[in-house]
Amino acid sequence: MKRAMKIGLGIVLFLLLAGGLLLLAIRTNGPAVLNGIDRLTGGGRGVTLVSNTQYGPHRDQKLRIYAPAKADRDQPLPIIIFVHGGSWSWGDPDDYTFIARALAPEGFVVALAGYRLGKDGRYPAMLEDTVTAIGQTARIAPQFGGDPNRVILAGHSAGAYNVVQAALEEKWLSRIRVIPRGVVGLAGPYDFYPFDKDSSRDAFGSVGAGPESQPVNHARHNAPPMLLVHGERDTLVKPRNTRALAKALRDAGAPVETRFYGSFDHNAPLISFASPWRNSRDMDDAVVEFARRVSKVSVPVQAESP
Repeated sequence: MKRAMKIGLGIVLFLLLAGGLLLLAIRTNGPAVLNGIDRLTGGGRGVTLVSNTQYGPHRDQKLRIYAPAKADRDQPLPIIIFVHGGSWSWGDPDDYTFIARALAPEGFVVALAGYRLGKDGRYPAMLEDTVTAIGQTARIAPQFGGDPNRVILAGHSAGAYNVVQAALEEKWLSRIRVIPRGVVGLAGPYDFYPFDKDSSRDAFGSVGAGPESQPVNHARHNAPPMLLVHGERDTLVKPRNTRALAKALRDAGAPVETRFYGSFDHNAPLISFASPWRNSRDMDDAVVEFARRVSKVSVPVQAESP
């Protein structure tokens, strides 16, 4: 009996230690941990890294493109370009390959784009980089079965800001002549001026940015369709950001869809893309359905023969 109790106590202590180490690892670099768990529990899913490159000389200007096994140059697939978060101060596309493994098998070429961080990435540098990465992806993705005329932008947290601002403030994408079919924002900050956090003061206030830096102030009737996702328990980027932007877009007559999850915190939308969680949540299904719908190829109507 005593031996069994000792074994049981040892197992409990081991699980507590393992759980504590996992939490510590997640807090240190959550995306990298998610990436490892996803690969262990979900495998590679037939997704291949087809382009490992830089779009600029800075170490953060990374571009990684992934394609599913069924990618075919003769039948090009829509492209999802995902931009990571990290308060504009940290993050690495190489820690987000679980996004590609979640989305590419659903019929997409997936690009993971980095951007300059910290002092080097202060506004508007993070937007300049995001736009350059979008343009570079549109140029080279056809080599790997991607359709540059069917681009969907997506991002989490700071990355959601980057793609939404780039899509709404018309001067940005006009530089590269890419018109996104849709935009997905996950837990994004869209209405945070005046800047009241260290991360936003460092990235925006330190260079004198003002209301023009806010996506909510660029809502327009001809904005691309948007899907905005937010957790009600998000205390880092409060859900009022998504509500404010959605209202501004609707008031302008632009198409926008929102999904709010009562049990989600800031990172839950991201976790929903990783195995094993993506099998038990509907958020990734919502993103896939939206991306498929907005990127659908229009078939021209044939005139009736006289």
